[in-house]
Amino acid sequence: MSVVEQVLGHLDATRAWQEDLYRDLHAHPELSLHETRTRAIIAERLCAVGCEVVEVGGGVVGILTNGTGPVVLHRADMDGLPVTEETGLPYASTETTVDDSGATVGLMHACGHDAHVTCLLGAVELLATEPGPWSGTFIAVFQPAEENAEGARAMIEAGLTSLVPRPDVAFGQHVLSHEAGVVATQSGPVLSAGDSVRISVFGKGSHGSMPHLGVDPVVLAASIVLRLQTIVAREVAPTDFAVVTVGSSTAGTKSNVISDRATLLVNLRAYDLDVRAQVMAAVERIVRGECDAAGSPQPPTFEYYDQFPLTDNHADVTAKVTEAFREHFGSERVVALGRIPASEDFSRLPDAFGTPYTYWGVGGFPAGRGVPNHSPFFAPLIQPTLDTGTQAIVVAALAYLGKDNQ
Repeated sequence: MSVVEQVLGHLDATRAWQEDLYRDLHAHPELSLHETRTRAIIAERLCAVGCEVVEVGGGVVGILTNGTGPVVLHRADMDGLPVTEETGLPYASTETTVDDSGATVGLMHACGHDAHVTCLLGAVELLATEPGPWSGTFIAVFQPAEENAEGARAMIEAGLTSLVPRPDVAFGQHVLSHEAGVVATQSGPVLSAGDSVRISVFGKGSHGSMPHLGVDPVVLAASIVLRLQTIVAREVAPTDFAVVTVGSSTAGTKSNVISDRATLLVNLRAYDLDVRAQVMAAVERIVRGECDAAGSPQPPTFEYYDQFPLTDNHADVTAKVTEAFREHFGSERVVALGRIPASEDFSRLPDAFGTPYTYWGVGGFPAGRGVPNHSPFFAPLIQPTLDTGTQAIVVAALAYLGKDNQ
């Protein structure tokens, strides 16, 4: 019997509580940096299987030490989204909350973080239950606030790297709209760098019947929106990837009032950090140029937020994990992830340690019926999603921690 088979031999017992825990977490999501209930549940389970538990930066870490050997870190994110659930599931969230702006919003696990937590807790229990075939240290990081790119940074700034052993390798996984039962890997850039920017441009207020006495920020904003579309079309090389999206444009309160300012919310994506810098510079250049052309009475302002790093999978680590997946799941269940233009802050954790990493996907839906993340209808199949995700974590960890691999 292989090392993996020995550890996964207890999966039936783990599955019994994992499915109930998943339903509970799904029904009780919490917003970024407000994951109090979730964190308490995680800490209790980690203590129960003998982990050293460290709470840091709004997250919780379980350290499972089993003699000497490599150190492996796996991260699961745990925050929900301000989305009103429409899945119709018997365990659907009916929660609402007041967000940081004071608005009452629906609350949902619309991105699979409930599954990520459940799978990692299951993997920790499996490793703790069967310590004989492996040696080393497994670090389970349960991170807050992935959705606003604050969680990994918060844990690092609170001292994570001095509170846990330095990992030799780090992993992350995500439930996606792929077919349930498959795992998807990819070497190199896999998730884009992402930046949001709040741009304020300034006009001169006037009566709507006297536009010649003002500077209209609505017209100015409209010119900027159109001109920004030329960045990807005419400034980024066709062989490179970039996205510039204006998600919001707001100005004024009444039809016969020319406002004195407008605000644009713009989202940028790139797989190459040089392209990222090029796009950011182009946005600022175009906005300033249009403001000058319009006679804006003061310079525009740029506020960057929700900034996500590039997720760039290490080639050797990805190859080793992919081979372990193929050996366990069979080649037909291990597929190419491809590049995904969504963004993550996972890579900040291994980057803080100077550790190589890989990040893979787990399918969660019937074939041909995938639902995109962040949809109010996002409802992964409980099984085989939880089994696949739990096994993937164990298989990847044992590729380094298994005694026959050291």
